Amino acid sequence: MSAVRAFLDRERRVRDRALFDLAIDSKLRGCALVKIRIRDLVAGPEIRTRALVVQQKTGCPVQFEITSDVRASLLVWLERRRGTIEDYAFPSRIDHARQYARLVDEWMTAIGLRDLNV
Repeated sequence: MSAVRAFLDRERRVRDRALFDLAIDSKLRGCALVKIRIRDLVAGPEIRTRALVVQQKTGCPVQFEITSDVRASLLVWLERRRGTIEDYAFPSRIDHARQYARLVDEWMTAIGLRDLNV
């Protein structure tokens, strides 16, 4: 995990760093991660310490803690991203879940892990 974080920091990929950090903290599927809206992550001007999202696949609510390091990376991203609370936290111009899978594959390749099924 630290190798992926170092790669994303070195490349100044603030959005991807926040997405990666949230994925690790939440343990959500990619299809659920990309559906998270800003309102799911913020309470007023601050990042929540806990979030609740409904999984797309199961329809079940999942609550997870957002650690201080992840809150920090989310804050940096959301301040840069701007948007309203109804906007997706991690917008993409193409299919969200497929784009997420491509990102994970790119991250793994960048740190020398190849041929992983994502």
